[in-house]
Amino acid sequence: MARPAQQLATRITILIADDHAIVREGIRMILEAQPDFEVVGEAADGEEAIRLTRQLRPAVVILDITMPKVTGVEATREIRESCPDTQILILTMHEEQSYLFQLLRLGAAGYVLKRAAATDLVEAVRSAHRGETFLYPAVAQSIVQDYLERLRTGEGSERYGGLTYREREILVLIAEGFTNQQIADKLVISVKTVQTHRAHIMKKLDLHDRSLLVRYAVRKGLIPP
Repeated sequence: MARPAQQLATRITILIADDHAIVREGIRMILEAQPDFEVVGEAADGEEAIRLTRQLRPAVVILDITMPKVTGVEATREIRESCPDTQILILTMHEEQSYLFQLLRLGAAGYVLKRAAATDLVEAVRSAHRGETFLYPAVAQSIVQDYLERLRTGEGSERYGGLTYREREILVLIAEGFTNQQIADKLVISVKTVQTHRAHIMKKLDLHDRSLLVRYAVRKGLIPP
């Protein structure tokens, strides 16, 4: 049962959002073994995670990426906009760097793999509560290697594959997780026009997967890592 976070102001208050009840139960057990942690609510989908975060104002939200109704990516965006004092930790099965870059860009405080939750989650919550970023070691190493490779090849100084200003604008929005309809609404153009631009972007860059587009946008400095 959820209870207002302000009643537990001396503790680190936490909301768990995952669509699997057994996962939420396991996370709760790990967290509540800590005397200064208090789980104040649970959400089974992204929409509920947003609503409960706004209602309870927990210090930290532990958020799965893949959830019904509203994805973890969109929930991260909504929570950071409406509850800027709440830190967000991403708990996921995915090791894709594209997810990491996108979520850090949106303001997530860290990224923990579900398989490492038993060992990393407590430290991650404490780091997020201190306002620090938590990355599991394999990802931190990968980011450093990627950065060094960019320096070695000088990739960051290259032109953007012949993309027009509008195509670069749409590429950024794709990388940030916006749907075709959301991009159309934001730029006041039709969905068909967005789809056409998207096809041109993929053809020019020879990248035919969204995760590759995200990585490209990060490497080119269109969105920060």
